[in-house]
Amino acid sequence: MKHARETVIGWLQAAPLTLVLLGFLVAPIVTIFIVSFWQATEFSIIPAFSFENYEFLFGSPVTYKVFMATFRYAFLTWAFTLAIGFTVAYYLAFHIRSQTMQIALFLLCTIPFWTSNIIRMISWIPFLGRNGIANQTLMSWGVIDQPLEWLLYSDFSVILAFVHLYTLFMVVPIFNTMMRIDRNLLEAARDNGASGFQTLIHVIVPLTKPGIMIGTIFVLTLVMGDFITVRFMSGSQRANVGRLISNDISLLQYPSAAATAVVLLCTVLIVIGILLRFVNIRKEL
Repeated sequence: MKHARETVIGWLQAAPLTLVLLGFLVAPIVTIFIVSFWQATEFSIIPAFSFENYEFLFGSPVTYKVFMATFRYAFLTWAFTLAIGFTVAYYLAFHIRSQTMQIALFLLCTIPFWTSNIIRMISWIPFLGRNGIANQTLMSWGVIDQPLEWLLYSDFSVILAFVHLYTLFMVVPIFNTMMRIDRNLLEAARDNGASGFQTLIHVIVPLTKPGIMIGTIFVLTLVMGDFITVRFMSGSQRANVGRLISNDISLLQYPSAAATAVVLLCTVLIVIGILLRFVNIRKEL
């Protein structure tokens, strides 16, 4: 009787959060999945079951090009954010001895993120433009004779904006994991004759894997779902899956947009599933 009462109490305690998840996570996903099988004309949506959205999606070569571009953006952004995020987190965790200074410098890293993503993204446009600060500075130094066209409205500017926007999502989990590393392990490695590089590779990196994996999941999911950054920083000359969905929505092609969203969701879940095969985050943390 007591066990049954505890079970009921446990279910009652979990009920509010369960209802929230069902209403704001499961229900929208199910709705998108159902709508992805509907038909649509230029002026109306027909709730009739059909595979034509998926047939058109997988039968179009544009789809594969857009997905490849999305993967390229995600991979390059991940590589740069990991390099920058790991370096910043390592410096804060192991080279700054004062906890007050660690907190101060960490908060300093977050200051740019107190403003809107769009504002921080658009701020690169006058800097990278043909007559922007970067080109004018390089010309005044004699490095170049004419403005560099590829600085803005190119893959370079898109990746730069992505790295700027999402590096903090890599810094935070890595820094949090590094702060939990027992410093006695580092001393033991040094006592056994390990160099700084060997300690980094064989001690710090393996123990930081959970933070790296969490940051990787954050960055990849954010980049693969982002569309506004690609639109502004490429001057509408590049596309990713997010822009494909946005264009369908602007044309009121909701079933087609839903089908693309379902494929993107499945792709992201597969990527996350593969990543979680390497590190058991719950066990490590």
